[in-house]
Amino acid sequence: MAKSVKKAAKKAVKKVAKKAAPKKKAAPKKAAKKAAPKKKSARKPNAAFMIPLSATPALADVIGSKPMPRTEIIKKIWDYIKKNGLQDKKNRRMINADAKLKVLFAGKMQISMFDLAKVVSKNVK
Repeated sequence: MAKSVKKAAKKAVKKVAKKAAPKKKAAPKKAAKKAAPKKKSARKPNAAFMIPLSATPALADVIGSKPMPRTEIIKKIWDYIKKNGLQDKKNRRMINADAKLKVLFAGKMQISMFDLAKVVSKNVK
């Protein structure tokens, strides 16, 4: 009889524990996400950068004599610099001059990459 009393006591404790435990609330439903508005088309380049410019003879030695936009001129100069390994090894911002670039750089042996735009503007028409 002692075993049945113990079982009954355990059942009673479980019932009390169930009643005392707080009920879990259901999680609120998430609102459906709205579709993001479509993005505008890609940026259009400024027309001023796309005007073909003719190069001076010193610049033409590096990039060619055909008229091209300013953006292409910069790309061609960087291609020349990378092809000939003229970027300084320690300070990558500096460009070392070879015989052709020394004429462009007004006799300087080294310029900053940030000065490259100045060099281009002086050598195009």
